[in-house]
Amino acid sequence: MGASALRASGFTYPFLSYRLTELGFSTPAVSGVLTLFGIGWLVGQILWGRLADALGRRTTLIGAMALATVAMPLLAETAAPVAIGTAVVIAGMCFDAPRPVIAAVVADEITDEGRRASITGWRHFGINIGAAVTGAAGGLLADRVGLPLLFWTNALACAGFGLAVWLGMGPDRSRHGSDSPPGGTCGSVLRDGRLWLLWLACVLALTPAAGLFSILPLLMTSDGLPAAAYGWAQVASAAAVLVLSLPLNGWLARQAKTSSMVGLLAASSLVLGAGIGSAGLASSVLQYAAAAAASVPGEIVAFVAASAILDRIAPPHARGLYAGVWGSTLATAVICAPVLAGWSLAHGGAHLVAILTLSCGAAGAVVCMPLAVLLNRRHPHKAPFHTSAVN
Repeated sequence: MGASALRASGFTYPFLSYRLTELGFSTPAVSGVLTLFGIGWLVGQILWGRLADALGRRTTLIGAMALATVAMPLLAETAAPVAIGTAVVIAGMCFDAPRPVIAAVVADEITDEGRRASITGWRHFGINIGAAVTGAAGGLLADRVGLPLLFWTNALACAGFGLAVWLGMGPDRSRHGSDSPPGGTCGSVLRDGRLWLLWLACVLALTPAAGLFSILPLLMTSDGLPAAAYGWAQVASAAAVLVLSLPLNGWLARQAKTSSMVGLLAASSLVLGAGIGSAGLASSVLQYAAAAAASVPGEIVAFVAASAILDRIAPPHARGLYAGVWGSTLATAVICAPVLAGWSLAHGGAHLVAILTLSCGAAGAVVCMPLAVLLNRRHPHKAPFHTSAVN
């Protein structure tokens, strides 16, 4: 619940492009700064995941939120390009810091695969509702109170979440005397082909998903639509989440007990590519809202399926690091999505955005095939790729 509330006030990333435009940045410069945010996000996911294993879950969360509280107000108060670039990288590192840490906590405490999948689904539901509140509230408030206050609000929310973790989360468990390997964790990650195929498939699937926060605002800005219009697209996405989460989460929890989930990951990649890709054909608020809503089923399935696969392959002593590496897929997608949108708009317009976004989703589905082969070799009792695809 705390992470969902934190995301509800997470104005920094979705409204960063509007803030930069307000400061006079050109479209290529805005895309570049959004890419810096994504680089920080990527580094942060791996860093916080590794620290969660080395220092403990609670300590890592508190440290990340303290850093965010310092960095985000800089985006509200400075106009200097170097200062903005530095603050954007740090804010990116902290923006999604709870994801790998909480994923590791769930893997620590829950052993039943169906229950894990259900928890993952409802976590994603909460985050989506929080993101929708961000879009709607930010869109309504931006013109009334100004964009800088939104960034200050995000910083205060991070401070509040850090305080809640300090007061409400139990002390970190000592690692002394554990049977975990004393070293070699990073080496084992680098050698795990299953993790890297999962990583690549998720990057390709989530690049369209990340487009909800980068491709859509760029396309809507190019059509002359205001920040409030983008807020309504976020509301449409939230409505689809509300309608679909209950039936999909129950169904996915059952699938996690009987299938490899790789086929479902492939299908979700196709849905995401087609859903967000259709925004390249949109021109009105209603059409953009429909594109945002159409991608929701793919997003729900992708996160639950990928998390289920991750839980099966991550060794207990490296759950934080594995979760951080996987968490970096969304960060990488955050880097790729604005680059894809900015380049496509400059060289071929909105239709090229649609084609490349759909192609990303299709490529993600293709990568799932060798991933299914490796998983079936390691876990022959699990259903193979073609079985999960039709369940």
